[in-house]
Amino acid sequence: MNINQIFSLSFEAIMDRKVRSALTILMVIVGSSLMVALDGLSAGISGFVTDQFNKLAPNVLFVSPAQGSQDSGGGGLQLGSISGPTAPPKITLNAAVVSKLKSLPYVTDVVPNYQAQITLTSGGKSLNKGVFSIDPSKLYVVAPTLQYESGSNIRPNDPSGILLAHDIANPPGQSTPFAVLGQTIKVTYSFVDPVTGKDKQETKSFLVRGISNPTGNQIIDSAIIINLVAGNSLLHKSGKYDSLLVSAASSSYDDIVEKEIRSLYGQDIGITSPKAILQTIQQFTGGFTSFILAIALVSLIVGSVGIITTLYTSVNERIREIGTMKAIGAQNSAILGLFLTEAMIIGIIGALLGIGLGIAGGYVIIGLLSGGGGGLNFSPVFRPIDLATVFALSLSLSLVAGIYPAWKASRLPPIVALRRE
Repeated sequence: MNINQIFSLSFEAIMDRKVRSALTILMVIVGSSLMVALDGLSAGISGFVTDQFNKLAPNVLFVSPAQGSQDSGGGGLQLGSISGPTAPPKITLNAAVVSKLKSLPYVTDVVPNYQAQITLTSGGKSLNKGVFSIDPSKLYVVAPTLQYESGSNIRPNDPSGILLAHDIANPPGQSTPFAVLGQTIKVTYSFVDPVTGKDKQETKSFLVRGISNPTGNQIIDSAIIINLVAGNSLLHKSGKYDSLLVSAASSSYDDIVEKEIRSLYGQDIGITSPKAILQTIQQFTGGFTSFILAIALVSLIVGSVGIITTLYTSVNERIREIGTMKAIGAQNSAILGLFLTEAMIIGIIGALLGIGLGIAGGYVIIGLLSGGGGGLNFSPVFRPIDLATVFALSLSLSLVAGIYPAWKASRLPPIVALRRE
């Protein structure tokens, strides 16, 4: 038999057993589509995270005081974060610390800031958000691409001015803005009086001086900005900063600057950089992705077991047919090729349909999560090399699964096969 005859007979055998073949192909489709969809989502998440941190200045170190209960701390910019009771910090970030850090080699600027959770009130509507108190002119240190809406008037020394992120001023899904330029809004800060131990509130009115355009930087795109003077007064900080943004001359000096800070304060201070955060997230997403892909691979292996079952059953049902082909001169290699070709056809069809379904499924999953308010702003990424890998893996497993049934069929003696009822 030539190759064309082998393919023709194999395809006819698959079509003669449509339901069984379809179920076997379905198992291959499920495994390959899961691998494609999950791999695409993983690549999309990884690209999204990398893009987000590339929008942060790579030469900026986030410095915060380590808590007393910690052996070492990690700094970070966490707007509006709320935590439970913690031990007093080991070091107080104040003007003296800022001055000392500015004197270090390769440090070009040190930007102090206050952070707290506040209630924003405008036109009868309220929002609970994080406020970031910083010199507005220094925002470019952490967000070099920052731009404001037309009409914004940024005044670094204006204690009554407030800057709002675009999504704060114009909440997604709402037809009317929460606040507009030139509008007066109220900010309420709730705290516990350290002297009396009673709950208190501090309320102050601010004028919306600026609204930032979306940057893709999640820190800035969720920010409410007031200057340091207003933040120190409203939040009762007494000149004790929550964190510092330490700008190095370039990202190549990040490690040197970190070592210099450590030499001054040891583990009493927490230091992180966008690069370190990115590496941590990539390690986490990489491990999680490997776990999920392993599950998808198990599904694909289950599909291979289905191929073994289908072809083995097919061999038992076609023993007389195999005996007849051998009696008229078919070689063992031809019989072996016939059943391996069936396995290959099942693998090819399952892999191609699985890849198509996986690509579509990736976009459907993102659409459903985004529609459910997940706020996902990335798309799955399907790289040709990954798709080729899934195709090759699906085809290889299909062929491996077909080896034993094909070998069994090729070794059947013609006389024994012809005698089988």
